[in-house]
Amino acid sequence: MDKTLLILFIGLVLGIKHAFEADHLVAVSTMVSQHKHPLKAALVGTFWGIGHTLTLFVAGIFVLLFKFQITQQLSAVFEKSVGIMIILLGLFNLFKRQNDELHSHTHSHDGNKHEHVHVHSSSKKLHSHHKSFLVGIIHGLDGSGALMLLVLSTIHSTSQGLFYVLIFGIGSIIGMSAISMILGIPILYGSKKIPNLERYLQLLTGVIGVLFGGFLLLHT
Repeated sequence: MDKTLLILFIGLVLGIKHAFEADHLVAVSTMVSQHKHPLKAALVGTFWGIGHTLTLFVAGIFVLLFKFQITQQLSAVFEKSVGIMIILLGLFNLFKRQNDELHSHTHSHDGNKHEHVHVHSSSKKLHSHHKSFLVGIIHGLDGSGALMLLVLSTIHSTSQGLFYVLIFGIGSIIGMSAISMILGIPILYGSKKIPNLERYLQLLTGVIGVLFGGFLLLHT
């Protein structure tokens, strides 16, 4: 296999693997928990990947063209920003749950009365696709993304290096879209059997987000 093709293939595989990192999964799960349809959940992952790739591409330009170096201090700042972001995502889910209002309606079917309970949200929210895009932008600066940029320093061709970033980004889009769709499938079928399943999942992912984000801040 040609050396260039091998490097690009490795970039694609590493991009897919990059999507499976714990902080990515926790952040995206807080947003996916708000969707019943797997395809809509997959779009959350797709927009995360696009934002992630955009940041990496811009950073790649700085590394390749301006010889910018990512120091350990700067990397620590990026990791702390991700921790804060995940905490905010968790709090958003918890706050949203507290501001959701339960409503019940009684219907008659064949002489039998049935009460249906559902949720109305009383809070305005940022569109999930826009939110996942912004989350992806912040994630693009963190951890393995920064390590990926260090790999670019070994590539002497600017065009090849930027193409590597795009391939890596495509891998992350594929990986996160697949993960989000997989997470959305049990939500779709589970919500048919468990009333208010979304509320419980938002509570769970909110708590996990706050705890995991705090863990990142303490161990950065």
